[in-house]
Amino acid sequence: MKYVGMHSLIQRNNRLSVLMLLGFPAILLAAVWLFMAIINYLGNSSGYDSRGYRQNFLDADAVNTSFLSVAPWVVGAVAIWFVIAYFSNTSMIRHAVKAEPLMRRDNPRVYNIVENLTMACGMPMPQVNIVNDPQLNAFASGIDEKTYTVTVTTGLLDVLDDDELAGVIGHELTHIRNRDTRLLITSIVFVGIISTVMTIVIRMLWNNFLWGGNRRSSSDKNNGINFVVVMFVAVVCAAIAYFFTLLTRFAISRKREFMADAGGAELCGNPQALASALRKISGDPGLQGVERDDIAQMYIIHPQAFGGGSFSSFFSRLFSTHPSTEERIRLLEQY
Repeated sequence: MKYVGMHSLIQRNNRLSVLMLLGFPAILLAAVWLFMAIINYLGNSSGYDSRGYRQNFLDADAVNTSFLSVAPWVVGAVAIWFVIAYFSNTSMIRHAVKAEPLMRRDNPRVYNIVENLTMACGMPMPQVNIVNDPQLNAFASGIDEKTYTVTVTTGLLDVLDDDELAGVIGHELTHIRNRDTRLLITSIVFVGIISTVMTIVIRMLWNNFLWGGNRRSSSDKNNGINFVVVMFVAVVCAAIAYFFTLLTRFAISRKREFMADAGGAELCGNPQALASALRKISGDPGLQGVERDDIAQMYIIHPQAFGGGSFSSFFSRLFSTHPSTEERIRLLEQY
């Protein structure tokens, strides 16, 4: 299996990162404008027609004026949020999965495999982390040479032989070489911001239904209804924005996993070993106690049963960033 086009992939991923940095604010601002436009339309009436239906209209000038005054604050708040989340992502991941740094003296076998592969491809040695977990998992993370990390579980080390482990580590090192990790983290942060906003709005709406309805006097009912309408419109607009930011995961297409498989197979020199490793990992992928799809996106195999049926998990499965393990194994076994 020949791995080609590394520099082209790096350039492509860098371009996609820039496009997402520009596209995400555009999606968010479009959702804000849509929210303002809907509220403006619902609040403006020119009376009733002959059939008794209320005639609403949109005051576009008023919407645009309000939007221009709000937009800088929205962009500024999201920019601060993004910067904090982006640069703290590596430590957040390490704490979420309870990973510990691994030195040569801790596990010479793993450390030497990583070191030999990095020397073979001429890349700097990344940090190696280990998670005390019986499930089989490995993933790469980080945004630059100071934070690039390869994480493996104790379960993976117990089950795979040296050739299989070299194939898996080669796969993760290829993600780092291709800048896949930086692109993925950019996507994760963007989707996470919209997901958080949507969750907050949904909770506000739900709390209003639970605690607000019975405590209002009759004179406040119209205000209550207006609040519910506003919150409902906010949920719809946030859901639309969430849908489109999820599409950024397609920017990190399924092809990146195929290319990482190809790079890992060439790096370790044994495509069959990587295919064998994927077959073993597919029997028990994931991490115990880590039910976060933003982290699961980085796993060498995405655990499809993961998530517990939440709103975000449903969409994450619908817009999966990983191809089927069977197809990956089939391609590796052709070489």
